[in-house]
Amino acid sequence: MTAEQIPRLRRGFRLQFEPAQNCHVLLYPEGMIKLNDSAGEILKQVNGEHSVGDIIAELRGRFPDVPGIDEDILAFMEVANAQFWIELH
Repeated sequence: MTAEQIPRLRRGFRLQFEPAQNCHVLLYPEGMIKLNDSAGEILKQVNGEHSVGDIIAELRGRFPDVPGIDEDILAFMEVANAQFWIELH
């Protein structure tokens, strides 16, 4: 994965806040994935327009006191890609 790649949710996946769960969830035809706060914040930035580098810069700016945020975001993106939640372009 490179900073220039642009992630987007895979076809059939939709991110939304679920009040009953009090968290963001990733919906897909076969079910739902309950996301922790960090994953929700990252996936809210995944819109098919922002690059991985843009997402890292945005979240680093919003959460400047989180050590290792760059690596955490990259690690999550790798998992999300491996789980087929996102695709990279």
